[in-house]
Amino acid sequence: MPLWSGARRASTFCASACWPTRTVVNYLLSALVFTVFQVFIFGQLVNKHTARISAYEEELHFFLKFFDVKSFIIMAVMMTGGIWLRSSGVAPDRFIAFFYTGLGASLLLAGLLFGCNFAKALAAKGKA
Repeated sequence: MPLWSGARRASTFCASACWPTRTVVNYLLSALVFTVFQVFIFGQLVNKHTARISAYEEELHFFLKFFDVKSFIIMAVMMTGGIWLRSSGVAPDRFIAFFYTGLGASLLLAGLLFGCNFAKALAAKGKA
């Protein structure tokens, strides 16, 4: 969860620095980005990784084991693409603002969902 929350803080900080105007259109575009990332990427990753981690036999795990290779590649591509977009000037500040706000909110929800899944697992373990 700290990884997702840290990524969310970084993306939201970049977005808040770029909000030229707070318009209804920007909020709607942020909501659209949030929905796309939550439905098609992060929501699926939370479910997939929770199921995979729950299936491990060992009690303690090395932190790099929580993601598979594909997820590390996705993360590297997203980070590289985000850094490139910001530094190249290809994307205007208005795009950066609504895109990073939606992405950051989706990352935050993913982190919270991982935390909820962890709490459920602890509660189930306590009842067993």
